[in-house]
Amino acid sequence: MDQLALLFVLLLGALISVPVGDRLGLPAPVLMTVLGIVLALLEFVPNVDIPPDLILPALLPPLLYAAVRRTSWRQFAANKRPIFLLAVALVFVTMACVATVAHAIVPGLPLAAAFALGALVAPPDPVAATAVAGQLGLPRRLVSILEGEGLFNDVTAIVLYHVAIAAAVGGTFSPWKAGLELVLSAVVAVAVGLALGWGAYKLLDLLGDATLQIGLTLLVPYASYVLAEELHGSGVLAVLTTAMFLAEYAVGADDVMTRLAGHTVWDVVDTLVTGVAFGLIGLELHNAIRTASGRWTELLGWSAAVVCVVVLVRLVWLLPATWLTKRLHAKRDQDEDIPMSWRETVVMWWAGMRGVASVALALAIPLETDDGSAFPNREEIIFIAFGVIMVTLLVQGLTLPWLVNRLGVRADTEREKDFERALAVRAAKAAKKRLREIEAVEELPEELSEQMLRRAFDIGVRISPEIGEEERREAHEQRVRRLKRIRRIQGEMLSAARHEVLAARSEPGADPEIVDRVLRHLDVRSLR
Repeated sequence: MDQLALLFVLLLGALISVPVGDRLGLPAPVLMTVLGIVLALLEFVPNVDIPPDLILPALLPPLLYAAVRRTSWRQFAANKRPIFLLAVALVFVTMACVATVAHAIVPGLPLAAAFALGALVAPPDPVAATAVAGQLGLPRRLVSILEGEGLFNDVTAIVLYHVAIAAAVGGTFSPWKAGLELVLSAVVAVAVGLALGWGAYKLLDLLGDATLQIGLTLLVPYASYVLAEELHGSGVLAVLTTAMFLAEYAVGADDVMTRLAGHTVWDVVDTLVTGVAFGLIGLELHNAIRTASGRWTELLGWSAAVVCVVVLVRLVWLLPATWLTKRLHAKRDQDEDIPMSWRETVVMWWAGMRGVASVALALAIPLETDDGSAFPNREEIIFIAFGVIMVTLLVQGLTLPWLVNRLGVRADTEREKDFERALAVRAAKAAKKRLREIEAVEELPEELSEQMLRRAFDIGVRISPEIGEEERREAHEQRVRRLKRIRRIQGEMLSAARHEVLAARSEPGADPEIVDRVLRHLDVRSLR
């Protein structure tokens, strides 16, 4: 099996793991990690040969962009306090604790290299956390915090990692210089992200066509990441900024095709890239086995110690951080999402799985220092990082569903339904208001006016049937049944039309372009 065949297996596995995970009640990323481990144990499967400096630029931009599309700037702004405590403060604390323990137990490990290890294992993976949280039906507030933490902690950890690597490679470290680099990296990233977001927004208007617009959104995350890195900024923060800008302004309310098609395309991209990323994590078992040859006892012992530090520090930090957030929480902060009980705090603790960023940073450790000597304890650092990733992904990822069920942490479905009903009422009122405005300037027949008024009401009822009065709801249900029958018959008619047009494609003298154009017209009609 060559590298290309291995990539195909991972892509296929990424698709299959989704329905299999749904049936087993397990997260698809965890299943892909297991698949990678199984492939790594097979003799005919080659070792993954990807340049370490390409892993982050290749995998992170689309994953981050896809994650941001599911949230909003308003949500991040409302949760700035819990996100800061988790994404910034906790990363610093975890890095310091891991560095202290690793420096003490690993013989000859310099402090700078120990801090590099601490930085790369500090950030929980945003993709794994979001995938697991979304599948388990957790309360929306927990999902929001986990998403915010996962997205912003990568920014903090990657900058700290680069500072630590620079100190280990150059042999010198200046706290003032490191702090200045951190600030400048953030400023440059935000500036690049906003500039590219604005430029992409203008270009989307120019392109017009939904296909071209979606194609541009596939390129923008990579452009944002690479440009920010070239200017010594944080590529991750630049992608987040660009994605947030475009999520707010890029697609207008009436860009229906762009929104529907874009949602589908990005779901596919997210599924495939996530699968490949976590499959690669499992395949790194090759390197771990080679590194541990003859040294299993001491390497496993070091890894176990660091795993304990990573897991326990998160718990010890979350308990007071959650209490502090609740104390600071005011009535005016009604949009702020905070854990409402110790059970939710425990779930947040156990959801801190490591993943793609940690693997990429571990593999990106340079081979040599500035003086030409080998980077100190590079193989040991990679093995320990791999151990942390495997334990947190597999043990926590596989047991989190059980823990959630055991603690009874579930989404507040009543609150979600109330919000859905409120949106349905607002949508129906907006439609009725627009109808009145049209009637003020256009003379509509009474029959048409009544029909349009019923359709305005139906807009809300279709979203949330509970908002209608019983009599009107029954009338609406009758209309829905009638409409379903009409659509079924119309669907069969359109199906016959499509079959006939498609048959013409193979007839002598038929122009495939014209056939496809007619077929697209019928496909669009089928969506209405």
